[in-house]
Amino acid sequence: MPTAKSLSEILEGIEIISSSADIQVIVRGMSMDSRQVQPGDLYVCVPGFQVDGHDFAAAAIASGAVALVVERFLPLDVPQVLVANVRQVMGLLASVVYDRPSEHLELVGVTGTNGKTTITYLIEKIAAKHGKKVGLIGTLGSRIDGRELPGERTTPEAIDVQKLLGEMVAEGVSLAVMEVSSHALDLGRVAGCEFAAGIFTNLTQDHLDYHKTMEEYLNAKSRLFSNLKGKIQPKISILNGDDPAFSKLSQVSAAPVVSYGIYNSVDYRAENVEVTTEGVRFRVRFRDEVQQIWYATPGIFSVYNALAAFVWGVERGYDKATVAEALTEISGVPGRFESVRLGQPFQVIVDYAHTPDGLVNVVRTARDFTKGKLITVFGCGGDRDRGKRPLMGEAASQWSDFVIVTSDNPRTEDPDQIIQEILTGVSGVDYVALRDRREAVWSACRMAKAGDTILIAGKGHETYQIFGTEVHPFDDREVAREALRGLGYAQVDS
Repeated sequence: MPTAKSLSEILEGIEIISSSADIQVIVRGMSMDSRQVQPGDLYVCVPGFQVDGHDFAAAAIASGAVALVVERFLPLDVPQVLVANVRQVMGLLASVVYDRPSEHLELVGVTGTNGKTTITYLIEKIAAKHGKKVGLIGTLGSRIDGRELPGERTTPEAIDVQKLLGEMVAEGVSLAVMEVSSHALDLGRVAGCEFAAGIFTNLTQDHLDYHKTMEEYLNAKSRLFSNLKGKIQPKISILNGDDPAFSKLSQVSAAPVVSYGIYNSVDYRAENVEVTTEGVRFRVRFRDEVQQIWYATPGIFSVYNALAAFVWGVERGYDKATVAEALTEISGVPGRFESVRLGQPFQVIVDYAHTPDGLVNVVRTARDFTKGKLITVFGCGGDRDRGKRPLMGEAASQWSDFVIVTSDNPRTEDPDQIIQEILTGVSGVDYVALRDRREAVWSACRMAKAGDTILIAGKGHETYQIFGTEVHPFDDREVAREALRGLGYAQVDS
């Protein structure tokens, strides 16, 4: 439980425009959702993309909220604090309410278009192998020392982040690793977090429905590194030296930079890279030292992911051989190049790839070990970056033998219209468009012969499909198993 504090104490250092009534009122918690308000909470009125928190302030007070943070004063009889932007101060306030948890543990942030989830998993494994009690926050939910907590987005809202970190501190966690999305950085969800390390994976097209340009997208990512300052030292920026964004990020970083890569001159360089159907093997050269790495997920992208985690571990002061051993022990990450095996004579792989670059990476990797035909099943999400749709079609076309374009969380858009936009990029390959994703997966399984590979991309770990505003159960892995059983394969999945 957070320590009770006066509102004036919580507001210390926050730029406020004005306040009403007694700001010495005692606050015991914080919420931005009127339905979750507890007695003694500070309620923040966040103007959202669809609803405005100001409209629910009266309900929050009825549930026990003792004060409000607002962007306009309301005719309600509780202390109110007027600020220019509620979202941008929410995390700072929550950090104080929940006793500044990031100052009481080591917090690692991972950002980039692709690879965030995998790297957080790898760091969690490395730290746990070194006896650390670890917390994790990311796309697949959160974990505290292995205990699963569900999540709804890559980086939770600012209040939830601080609550989670506070819970981790209370349970003795000494290191937390967090996926930090561009939305989170732009919307202030990690404001109030003091990071000990920032890791950058790569930057490719995604989220341009929100950021509008790649420059804005990069600027959002860069905030993780420009804000690497505070009470806790030392700090470090670990950057992909092969990515074009490296130059800007290294310039804006407030912490010393350590680079990693395969091709450019970097501090940690992967050499003698060998990609097999079972994983990647390579040697890391750094500071007149070398270390062999084996990581059991195929693809060049896996080299970068494992290398980033290795750099963090060594820079953290861990023994290089033990870090490498931790990477060897990891069998995979849910929904990331995950195999579905029921004894069929062809491969079925499920992956979260939902960007042009992500799809190129996994399709090329599958192409490398596929002896027969590569059948790729994918779609694009609705109400999201439309510009990447033809690029996804082009990526699938370039390396596949057959493409099945289907639905992937169409949300409020017409699924057929999304498919048509994808198809403008499909060329030089046989394809079919099947709006029903279940039918698409079944069709691929019926089509596959011995030696073929089916790649089902876009949803990975997700267990739902969103049509309109309704969420329907759907898991690519389970649907693939259903199809394989329907075709007579019944071996225990392994």
